[in-house]
Amino acid sequence: MRVLGIDPGLTRCGVGVVDVRPDRTAALVEVTVIRTPADMPLEQRLLAVGTGIDQLLDAHRPDVVAIERVFAQHNLRTVMGVAQVSGVALHAAARRGLRVALHTPSEVKAAITGYGSADKKQVQAMVARILGLAEAPKPADAADALAIAICHAWRGSPAADGRAAGGAAEGAAQTPAQAAWLAAERSARTSGVPRRLAR
Repeated sequence: MRVLGIDPGLTRCGVGVVDVRPDRTAALVEVTVIRTPADMPLEQRLLAVGTGIDQLLDAHRPDVVAIERVFAQHNLRTVMGVAQVSGVALHAAARRGLRVALHTPSEVKAAITGYGSADKKQVQAMVARILGLAEAPKPADAADALAIAICHAWRGSPAADGRAAGGAAEGAAQTPAQAAWLAAERSARTSGVPRRLAR
């Protein structure tokens, strides 16, 4: 599965592309940050971000696009920028007939680190480890975009319920974070609650 993950932002929009195999091993394809200056007119900033996303979608042809879900915070201007860029990304994916998934920050943290309240440094360290990188991509928006892509691939892969290709036993070739995610999903299924670690 090839996933293009987006950490939406108007000043910095992180975009990461990963390939994830059925055994959940992941490989980096590309990661970048699309930047726009604050003094540029809003419509031009959105055009620049949209053009950058278009180019990456056409270059890498992902199977699915994963975007961080907009969440409430006190800075209304930041929320508006994130929402506007999310809309641009949703439009670009829909125009190509691509599936889109939205994940909250807590979902991404839980999938990557096994802990829904992990800090950015923990997420960055795990992204580097999962992808076999010497260090996490910088700035944080880049690592966040990769984390979003990995989160979706792990949740949506054939091994997401523990039945890996070839009937591999649950827990095989898993990181501690993957094992924690599977345990949480098993618990959710048996208790009947929705498959979401945090909102």
